[in-house]
Amino acid sequence: MNTNQIITLVTGGNRGMGLEIVKELSQRGQHVIMGARNLEKGRAAIDELTKLNLDVDLVQLDVTNSASVTEAAQTIQQKYGYLTILINNAGAVFDGRQDPSVVKLENLRDDFAINYFGLVDVSQKMLPLLQKSTRAKVINISSMMGSKTEALNPQSSVYKAIAVGYQSAKAAANMYTVQLAKEMLRKNLPITVNAIDPGMVATEFAGADPAQVKKMGGKTVEMGVARTIELATDLDSKETATFSNTEGQVGW
Repeated sequence: MNTNQIITLVTGGNRGMGLEIVKELSQRGQHVIMGARNLEKGRAAIDELTKLNLDVDLVQLDVTNSASVTEAAQTIQQKYGYLTILINNAGAVFDGRQDPSVVKLENLRDDFAINYFGLVDVSQKMLPLLQKSTRAKVINISSMMGSKTEALNPQSSVYKAIAVGYQSAKAAANMYTVQLAKEMLRKNLPITVNAIDPGMVATEFAGADPAQVKKMGGKTVEMGVARTIELATDLDSKETATFSNTEGQVGW
């Protein structure tokens, strides 16, 4: 099997940072598969990219639905036979501003369903495809909000953040990043696994108004995905088990 063509899957790829990642990696010559929970919205995003002369594939993928994840993996297997890069971008927050003493359990479960269990499920089911590449990458879009180091740092931009479910799920995803990276090293598999902190980005994430987020210091989408693009386009890099942003390493 010829695995020279870079095949990249981006979950949550039909809007926000996911869509920007899809666009920029496609512009750089990668064949990108957009994972979208809602196919209608995915097709609308694909139509916009087609106007830019970008050829992007689409697969239905709801990371919180195990059957959907299995079917997406089977579709990629049948169409391509392998995967080069997996970017676990899908994420959401359900418990913003709820104090830990009163946070709703259903919100915590929703936070973990997409930000942790979904990420793990996708990673596990795409790993057989990644193992068929001569070199491969798993990139988990995390957040500094999941850093215990920064949560305890009064000078940190996330020191006053309160979203214990989202933050805990991202912290769990960070640990999964570390443990999966160590497993790949232990088994001598050419798959790197890293986490990225995009920072506060002016998107509609969590129902936010992008213009308002921008006024609060939010980055442009292009700035938010910069470190992800850098890592995803450096196929020769062997760095693994790292947590970083555009400014360097982030404390776990």
